[in-house]
Amino acid sequence: MEVKKDILWRVYLIYFIICLFGVAIISKICIIQFVDGDKYRAQAESFLTKFFDIEAVRGNIYDANGSLLATSLPYYEVGMDVNTDAITQEIFEGNVDSLSMCLSNLFNDKSWKEYRKGLIKARKDGDRWVLLQKDVSYTNLQKMKKFPILRKGKNRGGFVYEQTNKRERPFQFLAARTIGKLNDNGTGKSYGMEVAFNNYLEGVKGHCWKKKIAGNVWRSINDENEVDPEDGDDIVSTIDINVQDVAENSLMNCLKKHGADHGCLVLMEIKTGEVIAIANLTRNNKDTSMYLENLNYAVGKGTVPGSTFKLASLVAVMEDFNVKLDEIVDIGNGVCFYSDAKVSDSHHPEKSKITVQEVFEQSSNVGVTKIITRYYAKDPQKYIDRLYKMNLNLPLEVSIPGEANPYIKNTQDKTWSKISLPWISYGYESRITPLQILNFYSAIANNGKMMRPMFVKEIRNRGKTTKIFEPEVINPSICSQSTVNKAKLMMEGVVSRGTGKSLKSANYQIAGKTGTAQMGIVNGKMTYQASFVGYFPADNPKYSCIVVISAPSGDAYYGGVVAGPVFKDVADKVYSTSLEIHKEINAKQASFAVKAPAVKNGSQKEIKNVLNKLKIKNLSLDQKADWVSTSLIDSSSIKLSSQSIENDLKKNIVPDLRGMTARDALFLLEPKGLRVKIIGSGAVSTQSIQAGATFIKGTQIILQLI
Repeated sequence: MEVKKDILWRVYLIYFIICLFGVAIISKICIIQFVDGDKYRAQAESFLTKFFDIEAVRGNIYDANGSLLATSLPYYEVGMDVNTDAITQEIFEGNVDSLSMCLSNLFNDKSWKEYRKGLIKARKDGDRWVLLQKDVSYTNLQKMKKFPILRKGKNRGGFVYEQTNKRERPFQFLAARTIGKLNDNGTGKSYGMEVAFNNYLEGVKGHCWKKKIAGNVWRSINDENEVDPEDGDDIVSTIDINVQDVAENSLMNCLKKHGADHGCLVLMEIKTGEVIAIANLTRNNKDTSMYLENLNYAVGKGTVPGSTFKLASLVAVMEDFNVKLDEIVDIGNGVCFYSDAKVSDSHHPEKSKITVQEVFEQSSNVGVTKIITRYYAKDPQKYIDRLYKMNLNLPLEVSIPGEANPYIKNTQDKTWSKISLPWISYGYESRITPLQILNFYSAIANNGKMMRPMFVKEIRNRGKTTKIFEPEVINPSICSQSTVNKAKLMMEGVVSRGTGKSLKSANYQIAGKTGTAQMGIVNGKMTYQASFVGYFPADNPKYSCIVVISAPSGDAYYGGVVAGPVFKDVADKVYSTSLEIHKEINAKQASFAVKAPAVKNGSQKEIKNVLNKLKIKNLSLDQKADWVSTSLIDSSSIKLSSQSIENDLKKNIVPDLRGMTARDALFLLEPKGLRVKIIGSGAVSTQSIQAGATFIKGTQIILQLI
């Protein structure tokens, strides 16, 4: 009996514990369901739904004339929910073959059987998302909307697509480095106008809710966005793509011809600082016959300026000591020494004593170093200070990123030596970018006013201008007007008589300076940098340009021979297409009387209208006559004589049609029943029925035109 009670007690205890545990479970369920239900539902929803950003359409970049340089094109990731409730088994089986064929024919990446196999498998596995294709263009998307099943749309056909925007440059590599690229995925580098003006171009992101479905795929919950994105602004650059094309092609041909490592070119408007064209080409390591825009040398790489720096040195000494252009310099045999360091001219001089003007024209290294050391040897810092006052030691702070800082050694520098002054004077122991050198030459052409180079003119939103970038002055006067005048004369002499005479043009005058710099020994051979920088037209400067060719591998390496022809190509293109820089036609020539042209017989009203618009004198003997014959009174005036053509035709008399156009002859004869046959072109010379003869309807008349 005691054993039985003991067993029952244990059974009741276990039963009580189980009941207690059951009550606890039921209580927890109730708490979860009714008390904390909203909390847990929200947590579950947070794992299954998510707030996604919608990228705004990036703004376009245009050239100065409205040509598209960079734009965002829509591409789509297209998929299908093959198990949506609206797609019954009957609909699926009846259309899967034709859908697969359409997809295969459109994309040509898989056979229709492979597409069919994938769709059937997804249907069988219960997948709610099948990726059909990535990077689908807008045109192909519209075609897909007409495919079997998909034509029913999102809900009834399971057709789902997500838009992404890809940046495209219609002109490919033209000005590619300057137009730039924005790497928003964290890989690579951002550069050019794309990053400099990103705050305008990027627009404002939108937002939408998406829900996670089978296959870890996110799909939009609503057809409409929670917040729509705002498209970015457009920017209008200063680049002229037509000139850019000429610049890059000419630079490319030069690099290939001379087997150079790389080169750059910049064309700038002098008064405003607007960069019209900028090309940077580097030899492709994989294919040495090809050149690509990989690095913006013009803006981002400081280099030894060589002889192009001689202008800065002579401007400094003329400004500080009022040196005259006819001052004599003794260059001896074209060789001199500074602390056992040799300076020599590339060509043996024809005479030992030459003027300052000739020193610059012949690009004499010895001449420049002697001028600078003559005046600055006792106080070299004065020379450096003058260079600094002309902003040659400061970056231009252009809008696009990556500008290299210029370097001109100061006397306080630890590396300053006894040869620093002469070496700096003709372009060594310094580093300056091509754009910085060009900007100095532009300042001289602009009568001493130095402008900041600019790459963007204005910002537009939906076609309306919202911001204009005005030209910005860096230094209102880098030197006096008298020094500017001397500098201009020196540069004009370089092209007229000196090292740049190969650039001489019969149509307009160029002023500038050649440059040839030694860059160091590579593989036992000295490498050079050839350059030419200047402006045109010299008598009324409008544009400045610099061309730099690095490491030409042939025997030719002088600036006038290598870089000069590229400068000339671009200058010719710009001059031929810029009417505002052409000289006006002489007023006396414009006043000459217009020579009267040959005029065919015909309608008086039409003839007089044309002659009056051309401002050709004409005399009508009968203002009421409809048809007239024409004859010259003198070389500049025409007489109009009446013809009784209409009266003759009313009497069935053939009129005199000689000198008349075929159109006018047909207009007169065919309404009267005559069958007209035209032979030749021009004006009526002969007619098969003589003037004055009668005719009847249906008669054929042959008109010979010459």
